[in-house]
Amino acid sequence: MKPGYNTNGLAFHRWDDAISLLAETGYQSIALTVDHYCLNPYAADLGQRLQEMQALLQKYQLSSVIETGARFLLDPREKHEPTLLTADPPSRARRIDFLKRCVDLAASLKSDAVSFWAGQLKQDLQREDALELLAEGCREVIAYAAEKEVRLAFEPEPGMLIETLQDFADLNERVRHPCFGLTVDIGHLQCMGELPISQFLSPWKDRVFNIHIEDMVQGVHDHLRFGAGDIDFSDVIHGLREIDYQGGLHVELSRHSHMAPEVVRESYAFLTDFMQTGG
Repeated sequence: MKPGYNTNGLAFHRWDDAISLLAETGYQSIALTVDHYCLNPYAADLGQRLQEMQALLQKYQLSSVIETGARFLLDPREKHEPTLLTADPPSRARRIDFLKRCVDLAASLKSDAVSFWAGQLKQDLQREDALELLAEGCREVIAYAAEKEVRLAFEPEPGMLIETLQDFADLNERVRHPCFGLTVDIGHLQCMGELPISQFLSPWKDRVFNIHIEDMVQGVHDHLRFGAGDIDFSDVIHGLREIDYQGGLHVELSRHSHMAPEVVRESYAFLTDFMQTGG
């Protein structure tokens, strides 16, 4: 396991400064949230920015994951839209195109995975039909990713069509593929009552490609600093060791960008102690 951090928690930093700060603190993995200010796949100078990112990751010997949760990159007026569940086919195709562009970024950077989620269901569909619509979009992205030898890590997210690991199991039945796995957000398991966390991780031993981590309380989807929630981190480290997880533990505190240097340091101290002593 490698201590990591998501760049969405350094939204007020230039991305090169953010990565330097994380590396100097001791982090070994970076979750790169593609956004207006970081590897924007629609930017005219993307090629140059990608080369700069490659050089920086190599300089600091950092592994990476590509994250696709930018709030307003595709639509400046509606958060996280369009999605793979959007009713309008051209809009849904725009999300698919975005995910394919992120696969290209991951291939260039040799990232561990591309992380993405379902989106909210905002049209009148039966759940089975909604799952099939989502699976259809996933299959298109999976086919593209497989050609590039890039893994896809799907994240169950409270409030979206796929909220829990059981929901993911329903989706996975429709799109089984070796490159299709999971981003597991430890806080989301706590929020949704998937407890004890270690027991919910165990069945997915070979499918956990990416981890998000923070503190949280059951029933409230609010990403908290370590120690401010109710997560049993001794159980979490036990579960991660049981599945032999070797990737990044990416701290996700996007609402703490205004105090990022402090939170970056305290989170690193917590993670390193967590990994050494078991919580």
